[in-house]
Amino acid sequence: MKQDKLFLPTLREAPSDAEAVSHQLLLRAGYIRQTASGIYSYLPLGWRVLRKVSEIVREEMDRIDAQELLMPAMQPTELWKESGRYHVYGQELIRFHDRHDREFALGPTHEEVITTLVRSEVSSYRQLPLTLYQIQTKFRDERRPRFGLLRGREFLMKDAYSFHRSWEELDGTYRRMHQAYRAIFQRCGLDFRAVEADAGAIGGEGGTHEFMALADIGEDTVVSCDSCDYAANLEKATAARHIRVEEDRTIAAARAFEKLHTPGVKTIRELVTFTGLEADRLVKTLIYEADGQPVAVLIRGDHEVNETKLKHVLQAEELALADAAITERVTGAPVGFAGPVGLHIPIVIDCEAADLPSMIVGANEDSYHFSQVVAGRDFVPHTVADVRNAAEGDRCLACGGRLEFHRGIEVGHIFKLGTKYSEKLGASVTDESGQEKPLIMGCYGIGISRILSAVVEQNQDENGIIWPAAIAPFHVHIVVVSIKDEVQTALARQIYQSLRRAGLDVLLDDREERVGVKLKDADLVGIPVRIVVGKYAADGRVEWKMRTEREAMLLGVEEACAMAKEMRQKWESMGGGE
Repeated sequence: MKQDKLFLPTLREAPSDAEAVSHQLLLRAGYIRQTASGIYSYLPLGWRVLRKVSEIVREEMDRIDAQELLMPAMQPTELWKESGRYHVYGQELIRFHDRHDREFALGPTHEEVITTLVRSEVSSYRQLPLTLYQIQTKFRDERRPRFGLLRGREFLMKDAYSFHRSWEELDGTYRRMHQAYRAIFQRCGLDFRAVEADAGAIGGEGGTHEFMALADIGEDTVVSCDSCDYAANLEKATAARHIRVEEDRTIAAARAFEKLHTPGVKTIRELVTFTGLEADRLVKTLIYEADGQPVAVLIRGDHEVNETKLKHVLQAEELALADAAITERVTGAPVGFAGPVGLHIPIVIDCEAADLPSMIVGANEDSYHFSQVVAGRDFVPHTVADVRNAAEGDRCLACGGRLEFHRGIEVGHIFKLGTKYSEKLGASVTDESGQEKPLIMGCYGIGISRILSAVVEQNQDENGIIWPAAIAPFHVHIVVVSIKDEVQTALARQIYQSLRRAGLDVLLDDREERVGVKLKDADLVGIPVRIVVGKYAADGRVEWKMRTEREAMLLGVEEACAMAKEMRQKWESMGGGE
C-alpha cells in the first residue's frame, strides 16, 4: 500500500474526552473515529487489524469444527419474551417498532435466535454435537459508554453456540473451546488470565470462565493465587475461611451482650476509633431489598458485600441496597445503627462474620450499639453463606497461598448453558431410545473490537502503538526520507516489491512530507518493522528498526529484506503470533 493514497488522518493531540490510553492512541493514529457516544467508524488501518483478529478467530474456531454462519441483527422481541430475558436485559436492550408496530430488538447476543434456528432444523441425536458461530455487530444501550472500544454501544463480536445430547459431550466441547480461546489470545499478543466467573444475564446451569487481558484501565478485578493456578473475577472469587479457636467461642458464649452508648458513631471507621478494636471484630448490618422484600445482611467490618454472590444466595432477580427511609422503617433506627438483634426480617450472615466468637453490632436504636453479641444465641440467621468480596492477601481456598489482585479487561467469556434456553424455547432431539430430550447448550463470546483496545493498552509507549505482528495492519513500514531523490525512491520501491512478493504486508510512505513527520507517524501507527531509505541509499544501505527497540541498525538492502522474510517465517511458525 502506498501511503500517499492511504486514508490515514493522524492527530497530534487526542480529544480531551478520551480517557484511556488505547482510546487516545487509536484516535491519534487514525484507526477509529467517533460517530456518536459509544459508536465508532473503523478507518482503513483499524479495519485491517479487525480483519486479522477475525481471521485468527476463524482459524481457531474451524480447527475445533465450529461452523460459521450469519444471523440477523434485528430480532423479534417475542423470542426474548419467550426465553424470559426481555425484562432481565432491561434498558440495555435496544428496542424499536417497524411500520406495522411489531417490536424488534437490535441483538446484543443471539441465544434466542440460534436456539430457535436449531429447534427447527435439528431433530435427532445423530446430528449432534453441533457448534455454530458468527462474527457480527452487536448492540447494547450502555448507560455510560467510555474508554473508546472497551465499553461501546455498537461493537464487533464472535459468538458461538454448541448443542449436545449430554453434559459429558458439552464438557468436551467446553474444554476444546477453552483451549481455542487461549490460542486466540496468545496469537493476538495478549497477556491474559482465564478466570472463574459469574454467568450474569446470559445465565446457565454449568461453569463459566472469563478471559481477562491484564491492564490498569480494566473495569474488572482479577483475583489470582501467588502459589497455584487459581484465578477468578472478584464477583466469583472465594477465599479460605479463618476459623476462630473454640476457647474464644466458649468464653464469648458465657457473657451476656451489653448496650453501648455511641452518639454520632455511624461508620465502621468511627466505631474502630470509639472502641479501640480492629474492624475485623465489628459487624455491619446492611438492609437490602431483594425482589422488593427487605433482608438484613451481616458482614465483618473489614469486608465488603459481594452483591452477585448475595443475589445468588437469595435467588433474587432484583437486588438493591435499601434507602434510608426503608432502613429506618425496618430497624427503627437511622442508617448506621442497624443490627440483627430483634430484627423480624430474614438475616443473611457471611461465613467469616458467623465465625466470630462475639461481635459489636448496631442496636436498632439511634446512638447505640450492642457488644458481646453471639450469632445463634442472641439472633438466629436464616442463612450462613459466603457473600463477601475476597480481599487482597486472603488465603487461597485451593492451596493456602496468598491472593493477589489485578485489573483486567474482559475479552472473552465461555458458558455452560445447559437447558436454560432449550427448555424455554422448546429445542429438543430424539435420543437413542426414541425419547424427546432438551438440547444441552454452551455459548462462547469474544469481543473482537475490544481486543484492539486491550492490545494497545498492553503494547504502547510514549511515541505510540506497538502492534504484535500477527494483528498489525502491516508488517513492514518503508519510509522514504526524500521522495524527490530518485535513488531513494527507486530503492524503496525495489524493497517494497521484494517484500510484497514474499507475502509480507508492506506500507510505503511515499508522501511529500518532512522526514520528522514521517518518523513520528510511523511510531504512532506502530507497525512492527520500519525501514528508512535515506542518505545511505546510494551505497545500497538502509536503516532497520524494530518498533519494540530504541535504536536503529544500518543494513545492506539484501540483508534487510532477508531479515524481514525470516521474521515472516518466524511469525507464521508461531501460529501468526510474535
